[in-house]
Amino acid sequence: MNKLIKIALIVIGLIAAVLWFSLPSAEDPNAISSGAMNFMFIIMYILLAIAVVASLFFGLTKLLSTPGSLKKALFGIGGLAIVVLVSYGLSSNNAPVVEEMAKRGIETTEGTVKNIGMGLNVFFILTVVAVVLMVFPGLKKMFVK
Repeated sequence: MNKLIKIALIVIGLIAAVLWFSLPSAEDPNAISSGAMNFMFIIMYILLAIAVVASLFFGLTKLLSTPGSLKKALFGIGGLAIVVLVSYGLSSNNAPVVEEMAKRGIETTEGTVKNIGMGLNVFFILTVVAVVLMVFPGLKKMFVK
């Protein structure tokens, strides 16, 4: 099986190299619709689909086969849901932001502004959690021996 995968990867690499050298020049106005470019996108989509299916398959089989991992995964998903809910509650629907965007010719709603604020809050909260989880064990090792 491993040999077949290596052979398939070599064949895909050779096809991609041939397509790379058969690409039209950047100055060509029809470069985006060339056959070589389209075939490279097809190869990319196929490889992306294979990677997604393989990662989902192996991740789910590991999740369902290891005792206790499903419980840990549900705790993680629950924690993320709590962070999202707290972030949504902290985000404000700024009417002045909507008015300013309308002055600039960008149509938006207060719900969109609230969702953007929620996304930023989720990012900041998860960043702080990640930094604390990296720094705290190091500090604990330094001071407790």
